[in-house]
This record gives sequence, structure tokens and C-alpha cells, in this order.
Amino acid sequence: MDPVRNPFAPGAGSQPPALAGRDHIIAAAEIALQRILQGRADKSQILLGLRGTGKTVLLNKIEQLAEKFHHVTSFIEAPEDRPLPQLLYPKIHSVLSRLSVVAKSRSATISALRALRSFAGTFKIEFGDVSLSVDPERGIADSGNIEFDLSDIFQRVGVAAKDSGLAWTLLIDELQYLKSDELAALIVGMHRVSQKQLPIIFFGAGLPQIAALSGNAKSYAERLFDFPQIGQLDQTAAIAAIRQPIHEEGESIEDNALLLLLAKAQGYPYFLQEWGYQTWNTAEKSPITSAVVETASRQALRRLDEGFFRVRFDRLTPKEREYVMTMARLGKGPYRSSDVAEALGEPIQALGPRRAKIIKKGMIYSRAHGDIDFTVPMFDDFLKRLAQSEER
Repeated sequence: MDPVRNPFAPGAGSQPPALAGRDHIIAAAEIALQRILQGRADKSQILLGLRGTGKTVLLNKIEQLAEKFHHVTSFIEAPEDRPLPQLLYPKIHSVLSRLSVVAKSRSATISALRALRSFAGTFKIEFGDVSLSVDPERGIADSGNIEFDLSDIFQRVGVAAKDSGLAWTLLIDELQYLKSDELAALIVGMHRVSQKQLPIIFFGAGLPQIAALSGNAKSYAERLFDFPQIGQLDQTAAIAAIRQPIHEEGESIEDNALLLLLAKAQGYPYFLQEWGYQTWNTAEKSPITSAVVETASRQALRRLDEGFFRVRFDRLTPKEREYVMTMARLGKGPYRSSDVAEALGEPIQALGPRRAKIIKKGMIYSRAHGDIDFTVPMFDDFLKRLAQSEER
């Protein structure tokens, strides 16, 4: 069928044609965004899930909703090697610039800009193209303690937003890459503005361990945030994610073919998009048959192996690759760290640093004490295919 009309969109954070199965999360975000703008308290959200479950897609959707409800928004993807203050500085500067245009008076935004100048000087942030012409304010955001200083900044921005009749929505993806003190500071800052009922709300996304890390950072995190689990779509939502876009293009798919596609993709949103994309391009006409899905599956797996899976595998050192290959040989997860150590023939304590580095790279996570699993669905199958190809 015509590839130009292909409705499926496999990509990092690409909006799918049908955002199925996430209505409850979107509805909760809509309510919270409107309540915050009206000066009412509501919980921020941190979306938890494996890779390929659509967390970034949801953050993008929430950002669109925030702008619809007259919020100023800031979207950040946390990298592994840049500190949070450096990421926040240009975003907050941009927020204050926008607030100053509609502020009832400039005093609140100037006060926030002075605090931001103090913050930048304290954390040695290079201004680059984003410089401030105001003087720093002594005693505000200049202690060098990120918990205290980020809280000062958030409060000043919150007052400026309230004065302007607007709200600020901060969105951070890949939260697992924040350092522990940065995550704690973020929680403290949001706690303080929540107590003062200032119009700031936070939406984050990260791997499943973020809930435990947040609780370890600050015990009240579970009362401050909701932690919706973003996982596989149920069958009804998965069917809608495939069938609806096909029907909207005037084409059709046989029931058996649809069920086969769902089984191949295992309900994961990214994989559904990949299988849908390849199936459409493989089909010469509709209705799409099971034979077409089988043929398309080979291309879907090839693309995933060469891109989605391979990019992540290539980030690992030879010793780290040995560790994850050993996990895959043990079968399906979760895996006991002790079992991996036994299979490698090494003491579990000696493998601790290696495991910690793989966790830091976002390849595996600890489900519970002593348990680990892959953060990428179907990664164990990829590793088995890779091992087989290397043996040939």
C-alpha cells in the first residue's frame, strides 16, 4: 500500500496516530493543570515505565494540554552528563521573559530574575547567549546547597507566575539520570511551592526505579506525586492503536492478522508502531493478511535489532556486555544477581560495580533487593539472536 499514507510513526517520542489506553492519565493531567491555574492544590505526576512504553509521548501530550490551558511550559530531557542547574537555567530565564510580558507589575519577575542570577553565579553556570542584566540578590539562591537554592528559585518563579495570572509546567524526561541530590532538590522545590499554593506543576518520566529513588530522597514524595505505571497496552487499547489508523486511511486488516501483530509486538506502544509501519508497507492491498504480518515481522525485527536494540547494546563495555548476555542466557527475567554471578563464576560482591554501571546507563534496573531486569522490552531475545549470529 502507498507508503506515503502510512499512518504509523515509530520514533523516539513520535505522536502515534491513536493514543490508545492512556485516557486516565491524560484526564488526570487535564484536571491538575486547570486546578493549579486556579490556585488549587493538586499532585504532580512521575510516569514510570520501561523503554518503548510511550512515556515521552505522554509528556509531549501533557505539554500540549498545558499550553492549551495557558501554562508556560519547559521541557527538559535529562542527559547523563549535565547537572540539573545548568539544564534549568535557560528554561527558567525563558519562562520569566514570557511572564514579564503579561505581568501586572515587573517587581515579581525582576525579583525572580535576581534570584536566578544568584543561582547561576553560585552553581557557576555559563550564561552563553542567555545573560541577565540584573544584579544578584544576596541571601537568595546562593547558599550552594541545591535543595535550598532550587526551592528559592521555584518560589520566586511561582510568585511571578501568580502575578501574571499564568502557571508554569515543568516537564523532565529521563529522570533516572538526575543525581540523587538533584532529584531531592526537585522534590523539595515542588513541595514548597505546593505548600504555598503557587501555580507550578511538574510532570516527569523515567524508568521504574524512580519511585523508590524519590521515596529514598524524600519520604513525603509519595504524597506529593502520583506515580502512574506506563506499561503494555491491554488488548482493547492495542487493537485500537492498530485498527483505528488503518480504518481512517480507508483500509482494513483481518482479525487473525491483527491478533498476530499484537502477539508479535507484545502490547508495547513503540513495537506496535514499528510492526504497524512495516505491515502497512509490506501489504500490497487490503485487507491485510496474516501472511503479510509474518513477512513484515522479519523487517520489523531487523530494524529493531539494527537501531532500537543495537544503539543501547553498543553503549556497553565488553565486560558489561558479558554481564547482560549472561542474563539473557538465564531465560526470562527478573533475574537474581546471585544467579548471574554464579553463571559468570565470579563473587557477587565483585560484580557489584559492574552491575551499578549498567544500571546507571539505563540498561537494567533493580526490581527488588537482589532482583534485576532489562529496561528494554524483548532485549533478552535480541541478545539471544546476537549470540546466535556470532556463533555462525
